[in-house]
Amino acid sequence: MTWGPSRGAPIDLTVTLWCENALAGAEHAWDLIRAGRLNRTGMWHELTPEDRHAWLSVALWSREYGRRGKTDAPAGQVFTLDGRHIVDRDSFYCAIGEAVNGPGGYFGWHLDALDDCLRGGWGATTPCTVRWDFSARARARLGERVRSGEREVTFFDLLLEIFEERGVSVALR
Repeated sequence: MTWGPSRGAPIDLTVTLWCENALAGAEHAWDLIRAGRLNRTGMWHELTPEDRHAWLSVALWSREYGRRGKTDAPAGQVFTLDGRHIVDRDSFYCAIGEAVNGPGGYFGWHLDALDDCLRGGWGATTPCTVRWDFSARARARLGERVRSGEREVTFFDLLLEIFEERGVSVALR
């Protein structure tokens, strides 16, 4: 913050706001929201991995803006997840957020957050179905091994387990 004498006014004050939750690379997504141009799917496809992570942070922090008081989709809903652009974990979360809540939508940005979203209040009500198009591509790209309790599974298989535990049927296509 800076301040000093002003011509014709008692004081000039310049304030720079900073948010501890803002990530580098998030400016583009915030600009789209402010301008009302976050209005079509796939706007995250060409982002770098770092910018995709920043995109997810904006999706989380702007959730209320994006939802505007909408209730969760009713139980039995089918959400179509496009696997063509899923190349890593963050792109999965971008894709599932968009599938459930539309352009710039949020539905988790790590496994615990995904699990929370599947409990309701974030756009979907279980039981529901995820129709995962191009799932073979996504399976290949999400094949890293992760710990789940005492065992190791692929990240893709762990996602399927989480969905099943929370009442989400997944149709791999």
